[in-house]
Amino acid sequence: MYKSTISLHDHNGQRKYLNQAERLRFFAITRSRPVHIKLFCQLLYFTGARIAEIHNLRVDNLDFSNKTVVLETLKRRKRGIYREIPLPDFLLDDLNSYIKFRGEKQPFLWSFSLRSASRHIKDIMLEAEILGARSCARGLRHGFAVRAVNKAPITTVKKWLGHSRLETTAIYLDVIGAEEREIAKKVWEIEIGEPLNVACS
Repeated sequence: MYKSTISLHDHNGQRKYLNQAERLRFFAITRSRPVHIKLFCQLLYFTGARIAEIHNLRVDNLDFSNKTVVLETLKRRKRGIYREIPLPDFLLDDLNSYIKFRGEKQPFLWSFSLRSASRHIKDIMLEAEILGARSCARGLRHGFAVRAVNKAPITTVKKWLGHSRLETTAIYLDVIGAEEREIAKKVWEIEIGEPLNVACS
């Protein structure tokens, strides 16, 4: 039987995924970055893609008519496996403006290296006070997945993430979320005999 090797905590038990509050802080800071960095990071934020998948994007991978981005799925045994992910209108508009403004004929969206892309993400994480194992593109991917499985059908999330097996996607269902915290609050209230005002992230 297949067993997922993904772990959402490191060897010290620290989270490797961004919670929703951290995701929102990351997104807010992207807005103040130069346009190419902002768009790169926001594509990661809204797709849950791997950093190399976004870095490899070509202009013709953006389907403005269908309002999607088409990504080649990495970490598969063979190349040429693609998936299509919807994008918000404002991001598509910004991407379209960026492409027109460049006025260049180069096929790829980005001129910076993959290492530079990682550094840009790390800088934003630092400004957002997101530290440790989750302060990287993978933490952003995991955070997207945790959020998505609580809002969308797991089969849809599986497709968005480019997983070959549903069991891999299912691990994100084990993360504690607002619903589980609400259940825990009811247990705590029974224990102490009075209502609790505990914020749920």
